[in-house]
Amino acid sequence: MTGSDSELLAMMLAGTPGETWTERIARAMRSWVGAYSLVLLTREGVFAVRDPWGYRPLAWGRIGSGGCAVASETSALRVMGCSDFEEIPPGAILHFDGEGHVERALTGIEAPPAACSFEYVYFSRPDSVWNGKNIHAVRRRLGELLAEEAPASADLVIPVPDSSIAAAIGYAQKSGIPFGEGLVKNRYIGRTFIEPTRALRRQGVALKFSPLRETLEGARIVLVDDSIVRGTTTAPIVALCRSAGAKEIHLRIASPRILHPCYMGVDMGTEQDLIAVGREPAEIAAMVGADSLAYLSIDGLSRAIGIEGLCRACFDGKYHIPVDEGFTKDCFEGFGKGAV
Repeated sequence: MTGSDSELLAMMLAGTPGETWTERIARAMRSWVGAYSLVLLTREGVFAVRDPWGYRPLAWGRIGSGGCAVASETSALRVMGCSDFEEIPPGAILHFDGEGHVERALTGIEAPPAACSFEYVYFSRPDSVWNGKNIHAVRRRLGELLAEEAPASADLVIPVPDSSIAAAIGYAQKSGIPFGEGLVKNRYIGRTFIEPTRALRRQGVALKFSPLRETLEGARIVLVDDSIVRGTTTAPIVALCRSAGAKEIHLRIASPRILHPCYMGVDMGTEQDLIAVGREPAEIAAMVGADSLAYLSIDGLSRAIGIEGLCRACFDGKYHIPVDEGFTKDCFEGFGKGAV
């Protein structure tokens, strides 16, 4: 028994019959329910596979005279020097044979489109394109709509770098409040909200950001962040701005309240871990030390992204596939110890 979903998929695929790897993968996909984007290396070549719901991005492109590359973001393909690239459709299997030939197969599995909205809010790089939408442009639109829905009286709009910069630019342009930089990011610290413990998340924030007193001292600021998950990283960020002399801090979040855990690969913890569950924005603002707090609406999120078939389950609880809400990521850990 294993707690690794990748190992489970490999074990299931190994036991699936078929004359070719394309047949085996297509048959196995009929038993796989959930989000996955896979690159498989076999003796027949390389295979790129995307789940029928299209939860996660996956794209491929050509390099040089005959090479091909597959990546979860188009920005990586551009950096690698791909002359052209395209997104792999949901439910598709692409076979690269090593000679520059690409064979495409569609499984025909019927599933409602369910592109992860959190990819647009946070995960994807701003220079990537997904479902025909540039991530940076979407995030600027998130900020514009946030300014319409949740205006504030302030001197500066300050982003929490880096994933909130585009939203803060959009908010500043729409509101007419000048954009400023008040936090400097340490480029050597990764994402903190997915750290396994509260202590590590707080430590990560302390190492990740430094405030610019020259910008913040005496200023009323709109502090724009992309999201609040557990809230343990938000309070230290607000405290940093206070310590640098910010007079007022109006926290604006460029996504809706996260009220439900994700079962499609984003480690948000359980419902008990989510700060917005059972709390109104005013209460959360008091907890994190902000003068006010407002979120973008679900309608605003959908309008900013502008595609049909979004998964917004972490915001509205409407999962596209049935989920066991008692399931946790570590439920298999320790199960069947001693088994080979």
